[in-house]
Amino acid sequence: MVSTILGRKIGMTQVFDEDDNVVPVTVIQAGPCVVSQVKTVATDGYDAVQIGFGDIKANKVNKPMAGHFKKAGVEPTRFLREVRTAEGEEHKCGDVVSVADFSEVTSVDVTGTSKGKGFQGTIKRWNFACGPMSHGSRNQREPGSIGQCAYPARVRKGLHMCGHMGDERVTVKNLKLVRVDAEQNLMLIKGAVPGGKNALVSIRMA
Repeated sequence: MVSTILGRKIGMTQVFDEDDNVVPVTVIQAGPCVVSQVKTVATDGYDAVQIGFGDIKANKVNKPMAGHFKKAGVEPTRFLREVRTAEGEEHKCGDVVSVADFSEVTSVDVTGTSKGKGFQGTIKRWNFACGPMSHGSRNQREPGSIGQCAYPARVRKGLHMCGHMGDERVTVKNLKLVRVDAEQNLMLIKGAVPGGKNALVSIRMA
């Protein structure tokens, strides 16, 4: 069984658990994902499957990808991702991964692209402390010292400074899978996941 499914983040809401406690959840429309390629140790050097998610018009697919889907005997999809599989697992093109496969799963790892926040200072980007906010202070939101006096006479690599924030691959592990709706292909995951609305996310069994 493929342990990963692709989905689209719809938004956040809240549900009640068995003890009538409010649980904030992220709603994800996951799958169905179709297997469009199978890789093996004999042919590619490792075991993996390629899964596709999302509808796309046929005239939006270029000729190489159209030939790829035709060879696999599946309908074109908008997104393709490769998932490693365990040794000995058998898959074939056309197999479908759905949220029903996650009905017995209790926790998942969610991977997505975080929201881009542009160029930000050190206080917002790295949670630096503010300087004195009193009258006359000229170090209210400054980063402070970035090196030593004479040695090594340069700024060390990896120093936390101002710069581009967000828009990067983020994985949040061990999130509780609260509910699975197989009829509507929905997964309710406790807490927040990376990305904005309609963002592509990958859900893997923890």
